[in-house]
Amino acid sequence: MPTSLNDNEIAALIAEPKPLPADYRSRLQTKPKRGHRERELDLDGARGHKFRLILRQSAFSPLDFSVILAWVPPQSTAAFRLCRFNGKSHEHTNTIERQTFYDFHIHRATERYQQSGLREDSFAEPTQRYQDFAGALRCLIQDCAFQLPPNDQSELF
Repeated sequence: MPTSLNDNEIAALIAEPKPLPADYRSRLQTKPKRGHRERELDLDGARGHKFRLILRQSAFSPLDFSVILAWVPPQSTAAFRLCRFNGKSHEHTNTIERQTFYDFHIHRATERYQQSGLREDSFAEPTQRYQDFAGALRCLIQDCAFQLPPNDQSELF
């Protein structure tokens, strides 16, 4: 796995169409796992890249959740987190900018943070686009070029 991706590579992976399978709703139903609910779904992008959708939600706090899109490089099982839609359950600090906030927030992988030796998706921005887990999942699906199965026009969740 490359130690880093540049911003253009990150943007191209996020923009790559990601068709959802016909049974995506049932495959995204979270299951209990030690204090939280979790589910992962591996997907093939339209250009042949492998992606993983990771869903986690606390069993105790509805505001404690993460909805993650990761890229899985060839010949690897390690996931590179492209973006992460988090709940309002903790304070977040952007280390480089020295900016701290407590709100719903969206993490994005950036070249700058990787070059600083930080986790690829350490940078985040507060958002008011969602207020719950289902809303965060809808936003990620809209923002990251997911495609609904043919004849599926219903509300995502």
